[in-house]
Amino acid sequence: MSESVWDYPRPPRVERDDRLVEVVFDDKLVAATTNALRVLETSHPPVYYLPQEDIAADALRPVGGSTFCEFKGVASYYDVVGERQVARRAAWHYQDPTAGFERLLG
Repeated sequence: MSESVWDYPRPPRVERDDRLVEVVFDDKLVAATTNALRVLETSHPPVYYLPQEDIAADALRPVGGSTFCEFKGVASYYDVVGERQVARRAAWHYQDPTAGFERLLG
């Protein structure tokens, strides 16, 4: 079944996804989980949020700055650290998500 980003809701919908989600960057397994949350929002591709315990401890490095989402709240950013490369501000989290998006905590 195909999906269209134009069919996704606004405000976004958060749904559990128990399929295996793996994140590999620069030959390094950054994360693997069957406990992902999938966020669907009009005109945006699906975004996967992974439990902190399923992310390699040395894969993320906190960086300064934040952004604000009218639905989810304030996002803090991380560089993703590979074997030889760094992806700047490529990961984020919501430490204090807004009402309705508490499942994204952390």
